Amino acid sequence: MSTRPFTVADLMTRKVVAVLPGADFKEIVTTMERWRVSAVPVVEGEGRVVGIVSEGDLLLKEEFQDHRLGLIEQMRHLDATAKAGSRRARDLMSSPVVTVAPEASLSQAARLMAAHRVKRLPVVDASGAIQGIVSRSDLLKVFLRPDEDLAAEVRAEVVEPLFPLSHRQVEVRVDAGVVTLSGKVHDGGSIPLAARLTRAVEGVVDVECRLAVGPGPDGPPLPGGNGPS
Repeated sequence: MSTRPFTVADLMTRKVVAVLPGADFKEIVTTMERWRVSAVPVVEGEGRVVGIVSEGDLLLKEEFQDHRLGLIEQMRHLDATAKAGSRRARDLMSSPVVTVAPEASLSQAARLMAAHRVKRLPVVDASGAIQGIVSRSDLLKVFLRPDEDLAAEVRAEVVEPLFPLSHRQVEVRVDAGVVTLSGKVHDGGSIPLAARLTRAVEGVVDVECRLAVGPGPDGPPLPGGNGPS
């Protein structure tokens, strides 16, 4: 059994609701309400992403009207008031927009979101055309993987390669995403690595490593099996 790491393409929302640069304020609000989304990419040409409009961008208009800022205060908040006075997507959108490729790893997408303080990323191909959108909630879907799938991957990708002589003596149990490794193995030096690799399996919440060095039906421990360090 061989598995590949999850990518953005595996978890992204492929049906993307987008607007054109000329979309007016009310059209954008109506689109968000109809499709129950909190942001819409702005696209032009053959789907090339040029920006994104979020609820936060639209709420600036309400905030501006509520505070009725004076001239001096408006100058201090020039960017915000410019958006507040805008009516079209091209003026309301955040641009340039931070995007991610479909083949990017989940950790790469998460780091981009954290670094740029955004809640979602348009997913684009090499030409910049939109392929989907990935949100923070999408990235969390990996933790919904069934426990039996996690157990099978840990056994095939971690236990069997690291402990070829004693893998049958290792028990892999998964409960609510928490993996417990227990049993006797020949190569104690690989125990810390087994714990680290198991923790890196996508969807694993935590790891309890109870592996120990000891003889099994395959024979005595191999030289250099000193147990966990």
